[in-house]
Amino acid sequence: MRLLVTGGAGFIGSNFIRYILNARPEVAVINLDKLTYAGNLENLTGLEENPRYTFVHGDIGDRRLVSEIFSRGVDAVINFAAESHVDRSIMDATPFIETNIRGTQVLLDVTTEWWREHTAGGPPATPAGPMLERSSIRGAPTDPPAGVTASTTGDNFDTAPVSGGGNSTAGAAGGASPGQAGNGKSRFNGDSGSWEHGSTISTKDLPREDRGQPGTAPAVAFIQISTDEVYGSLGPEGRFTEESPLNPSSPYSASKAAADLLALAYHRTHGLPVAVTRCSNNYGPYQFPEKLIPLMITNALENRPLPVYGDGLNVRDWLHVEDHCRALELVLYRGRAGEIYNIGGHGERTNLAVVRTILHLLDKPAGLIRFVKDRPGHDRRYAIDPSKITRELGWQPRHTFERGLAATVEWYVKNRPWWERIKSGAYREYYERMYGGR
Repeated sequence: MRLLVTGGAGFIGSNFIRYILNARPEVAVINLDKLTYAGNLENLTGLEENPRYTFVHGDIGDRRLVSEIFSRGVDAVINFAAESHVDRSIMDATPFIETNIRGTQVLLDVTTEWWREHTAGGPPATPAGPMLERSSIRGAPTDPPAGVTASTTGDNFDTAPVSGGGNSTAGAAGGASPGQAGNGKSRFNGDSGSWEHGSTISTKDLPREDRGQPGTAPAVAFIQISTDEVYGSLGPEGRFTEESPLNPSSPYSASKAAADLLALAYHRTHGLPVAVTRCSNNYGPYQFPEKLIPLMITNALENRPLPVYGDGLNVRDWLHVEDHCRALELVLYRGRAGEIYNIGGHGERTNLAVVRTILHLLDKPAGLIRFVKDRPGHDRRYAIDPSKITRELGWQPRHTFERGLAATVEWYVKNRPWWERIKSGAYREYYERMYGGR
């Protein structure tokens, strides 16, 4: 199964790519990412040689590029790509409208065209016949050769790397067998319209998965990743359900609400098998350090002030990113088209309580906390009711907030060079060196 993951160099997207490649040996991933400030290919270090992974540097709003990717074979799309920082949306909403709404529209248009042409209204299937034999491609993802086994990560997911080439016999022998992608470093150049840096293979030689195996075919063709922020602010009681009215408070959440409605409209109008997921606040490894938890951890490690909005009593429901990834896997394979699934971690905490816990874990003084002027339109409380996804798909979070936060703090302590490069801007120089001319 070939999966297009958009925004896969970001926090949740990169964690999902690592997760799904480990958990599902039949999955090959195309990662389409524009590499804006929060996109970081270092999040995916170790996958460069994986024959089931291909990176494409480009914009989801580029219709020609997205169509070209689909022409190479795509079974399903998971759209993580989004501008997502509320403060930035308050300063300038334009990028949020362009990416979160217009970019989603392009993805939906191309997915719908492909779905109509190649499935005749049925479930998505790996492209065959003329579509596969149209041309040779460089480094496009393939279904795994026989003998590849999954390596599930369980509770060690937040620190465990993904091996470069899996357990393929051909990979161990140092060469690619017929039907395998070359070195996995291939990228599609959106400017030149060509695939670069990889061994050329004929698509007619690619092995196709056994669609009769249970669990290998996606149940939906498009998953729109959204947020609990589309519901607005809660009072001191109650939790958001999938039937809660949309009441976004910021340009960011308004753009996500618009994209959700657009995705659901494509299901109702065109029959496209779409599912929308709305998650609570994620945390875990590889999160860009402008968000609350990584910002507080890294500032504390540098003995810098920890800025807390207002009185710090805004409440958020915290969800470990691995639990989110597991939920998305279930929606992809077992979800119902046209449905919304709320994904929450049962981890409600005030921002101030989270900050104080981080300081305790790092043995840092509470005097580092600095209360700052509140954000305009700051929602007081979010809380997600995930009972629908639990009831229908059997999902439950495995990480308690206490254990998950401790593991996350430990990850940032052990991976200091990663976040120091981000905070210093050095990783932007790395991108320019590697991809500036492509």
